[in-house]
Amino acid sequence: MTVGMEFEDTFSLDHLVFTERKCRTCGITKDLLGGFYRTRNKRTTPSAYSYECKECTKIRVKQKRRKEKPELYPDW
Repeated sequence: MTVGMEFEDTFSLDHLVFTERKCRTCGITKDLLGGFYRTRNKRTTPSAYSYECKECTKIRVKQKRRKEKPELYPDW
């Protein structure tokens, strides 16, 4: 990847930098790029990002793993 490509990628995402989204689980409004996981390939559109924030996603995954596999995660 060249420096020019990185610059173009950054420039094309400028309209998403100041975009915020409200998490559907916790209800807190967070930055779209830093607070939500990208779930689709086209990253230049806001709809490519999840509606559940990263922190809530981590909590949900941990709870599901703990419930399904208690022998692997006994002290969580």
